Formats: sequence, C-alpha cells, structure tokens
Amino acid sequence: MSFDRQIKIAPSILSADFANFGQEIQAIETQGADWVHVDVMDGHFVPNLTFGPMAVKAFRPHVKTVMDVHLMIAPVDPYIDAYADAGADVLTAHVEAGPHIHRTLQAIRGAGMKAGVALNPGTPAEAVAHLLDLTDLICVMTVNPGFGGQKFIDMTGKIRALRDMIGDRPIHIEIDGGVDPKTAPLVAEAGADVLVAGSAVFKGGSVDNPEAYGENIRNIRAAANGVWA
Repeated sequence: MSFDRQIKIAPSILSADFANFGQEIQAIETQGADWVHVDVMDGHFVPNLTFGPMAVKAFRPHVKTVMDVHLMIAPVDPYIDAYADAGADVLTAHVEAGPHIHRTLQAIRGAGMKAGVALNPGTPAEAVAHLLDLTDLICVMTVNPGFGGQKFIDMTGKIRALRDMIGDRPIHIEIDGGVDPKTAPLVAEAGADVLVAGSAVFKGGSVDNPEAYGENIRNIRAAANGVWA
C-alpha cells in the first residue's frame, strides 16, 4: 500500500446490498473505487450495530484494492488482532474510544496494519497533535457516527488545521460522512485526500446496474479534483 495524495474514493459498503456483499465489492472496484470502506459499529460506542471480524474476513477475498476498516467500537484493543487476522489493511480507532490511544495505535501497527485515528465532529484537531508519528491516516467525521445518509457537517477548518499540522508526513486525511459531488470539493480543497461515500456512490445502482456506481464515483472524483465529468 503505497502513499500518495491523489484523491481516493472509498465507498462505504454500509450502503451496499447486504445480501450481495461479494458482488457489490467487485462492482464498486470494477467501477473505479480506490478503497473499500467497512464501518464496524458495536451498538455501544455508536447507536448502531453492523459488522464484526467474521464479516470482515468474509469480505476480504473480494477486496482487491485496500480494505479500510473503521472501528466505531469501545474498547478497541481486545479486537485488534481479530481484525488483523480478518485482513484489514487500514484499521482506524476513535480517539474518543479509550484512554490509551497511543497504545492502540502502536498495537495496530504492531499487528501489521496501517493505523488510523478518527475524530468525532466535536473533537478538535489538537487531539491528535501528539499522535502523528504513530498515525497513517486521520479520519475526520463530518457526521456524528452511527448511521449513513446523514447531513454533512462542515469541518473544513479542522481539515485545514490537520493539513498544516501534518506537514510533509505521509498521513492521509480521510473524510467520512455526507460526501457527495457538492461537498467533495470543499473537503478536498481543505486538504483531504480519501473520501468515504456511501449513499452517494450506491444510489441508483445495483450489481445488475453497476455503471451507476461508476458514474457516481467519477462525479465525486471530478468534483473533488475541481473538474466536473
């Protein structure tokens, strides 16, 4: 998994057809997805319940790009090895999920994965100021985590602060929540390079009509790059 700052579109399979995950993953990758984003929720840290390690392991053979696993759970540390065994390439934990985020990030890297740290909308950029040398990705939540399809919360000031803080470190800034062709240019201009999109990618398409996924992905990417398709 090499590092660059080109815009990457990471469809969230939380918006996919739950009966056809394998085909859905293959469809979005064929249609231009750069990463596949997997939202893990525990019904405790966030008010929703989604996937566990066994589901992530089942997704892995279908993912040919990067499997980006976002843990919205607490605690995190007891499950790190399970998600490593499941095949996560990037594992992201919330800074709000536990008292020892340094230990968590060290453990994620120690298990052979890239380490991400996520910030809820109410958490300032400064919360990760002392974590940068342990971090490969910072996920800025632009909705309150828990459900797809929520309205975008403008976090461009936080993104700019993180971009300045990161400097020349090889750290991705990922945006999760409400990303579509209208909001993509705002976050890209502020310094984000990985855009998670759920309903904005999957709307209007299916495994029988994957071209709609491709059109949606191209529109988001073009908007983020400042050119409309």
